[in-house]
Amino acid sequence: MAHGEKSQSRSIDMNTPSVARMYDCLLGGSENFQPDRDACVKLLEIAPTSQQLARANRAFLRRVVRILAEGFGVAQFLDHGSGLPTRDNVHEVAQRVDPNAKVAYIDNDPMVVAHARTTMRDNSNVMVVDRDVRDTAEILEATADFFDWTQPIAALFVSVLDCLRDTGDDRDPAALVKRVATSLPAGSYVVACQLVSDDAVVREKVTALMAEVTNNSWGRVRQSHEVRRYFEGMEVEPPGLVDVVDWRPDTPPPPLNLRPKDCVEWGGVARVS
Repeated sequence: MAHGEKSQSRSIDMNTPSVARMYDCLLGGSENFQPDRDACVKLLEIAPTSQQLARANRAFLRRVVRILAEGFGVAQFLDHGSGLPTRDNVHEVAQRVDPNAKVAYIDNDPMVVAHARTTMRDNSNVMVVDRDVRDTAEILEATADFFDWTQPIAALFVSVLDCLRDTGDDRDPAALVKRVATSLPAGSYVVACQLVSDDAVVREKVTALMAEVTNNSWGRVRQSHEVRRYFEGMEVEPPGLVDVVDWRPDTPPPPLNLRPKDCVEWGGVARVS
């Protein structure tokens, strides 16, 4: 065990749906249980495009990591709320561009941590930190000797901030992003997106369902203007804050009439000066 990793003693709860396993289910993965699948069925009844959004979100993650590595020269990635390993994880995308790229995955879901450590144990440029993403001081301590803190780091908050509740203190999602951003070296980047909806009924129903199925360990669906708060004080890169399918797409994004009407993944990339 290296780079500040700690042993895992928590058991995997197979009876309570996990956000990570639900995401895996929506992506067509196999690392999920019946309660996760049942919860996804309920979610799809409220927001029928949830599977489409999950796939668009994953494509955005792959694309943004590749572009940051290729076009911006970023070789260090701090991935908050990494989720279950799937095809084209952050380190795989980054290391295709730069074999020496380093990635620290942060998650406190026991199944995520176990799978990640098993899958990535032979890669010395990858570490898995078993922490709540809001525990910034502990995360920085764990990664202090892993990253070169004189060089840019990309802090990723891809579809994790909607999992965090509003607290009104330093554990609030916007406060978390600001705290991480101010700890990064100059020239670093923050990537953030989350589930938003202009439909108040959809926001309320999805939030209520996720709170119910996760024993109230979820945040809420927000609005796009709230996501803008995450980037206050930072220089947002073109094309700005957008539906993630519009963020530097590799292929033409779907026309507006074929896009989800219930929810959307909204966010972008900003530079830390």
